Amino acid sequence: METMNWISNVVRPKIRSFLKRDTPQNLWIKCPESGQLVFAKDVEANLNVIPGSDYHMRLAAVARLKSMFDDGVYEDIALPEVPLDPLKFRDEKRYVDRLRDAKTKTQLVDAVKIAFGQVEGVKLTIGVQDFDFMGGSLGMAAGEAIIKGMETAVAKKTPFVLFASSGGARMQEGMFSLMQMPRTTVAVRRLREAKLPYIVVLANPTTGGVTASYAMLGDIHIAEPGALIGFAGPRVIEQTIREKLPEGFQRSEFLKAHGMVDMVVHRHEMKATIARLCRILAHAPARAA
Repeated sequence: METMNWISNVVRPKIRSFLKRDTPQNLWIKCPESGQLVFAKDVEANLNVIPGSDYHMRLAAVARLKSMFDDGVYEDIALPEVPLDPLKFRDEKRYVDRLRDAKTKTQLVDAVKIAFGQVEGVKLTIGVQDFDFMGGSLGMAAGEAIIKGMETAVAKKTPFVLFASSGGARMQEGMFSLMQMPRTTVAVRRLREAKLPYIVVLANPTTGGVTASYAMLGDIHIAEPGALIGFAGPRVIEQTIREKLPEGFQRSEFLKAHGMVDMVVHRHEMKATIARLCRILAHAPARAA
């Protein structure tokens, strides 16, 4: 009995302590699709695409911009300031506290980041919606950022490329959030009037009011593989119509087959594809080999 107590009280805790020291957190990532465990550094080096299954995980805004711009170099575009908490909203936490936590987590001002630079020698203005910032939700700050991105493209006479990823409108801002849908739609019209290309890349997920506004108004719509794209989620639709949805419903490949998106492009091919499209739309000569 004493031997068993010694094993339970001394040996096992020491083994657990040893294993914890040699196995830091986030060392491995489990693929949501295949269930395989992959070394986190390998996934990060692969632009957050799981080797083997090719599952596209979310990519942070800064990492996305570095992967797109030549040599990872770009100019940050300053964004307009907006009231932080116009409704003094509170649920389980105060909205201002949620904003502070999201800013600490992502090191972003809000859900959308705008940058200017060159992509394979083509001057581009790019906007990225980061899902890690409160689900990429569309509030006043994100709306102003989208509009600023489009205004920057008009001022610099460049195409505008938007990487969308969002759960929809930001409920903590109520009607102020919903107002961003028509406001961003008007900004898209300014791009059209300036005859500048507008390319939208739909990442996983793109839903709600974002899909109902600027994310579906591009000249060309590209989707990353396996991305969920739609207004309401498939579970809500199934409960509403009381029918089983088709296999792959609202996923990139299904939407391409039904004409809702133009292309499904692997993340590794995204930079070259967008640069090529911008040259075609701008009637620019092909890049020398």
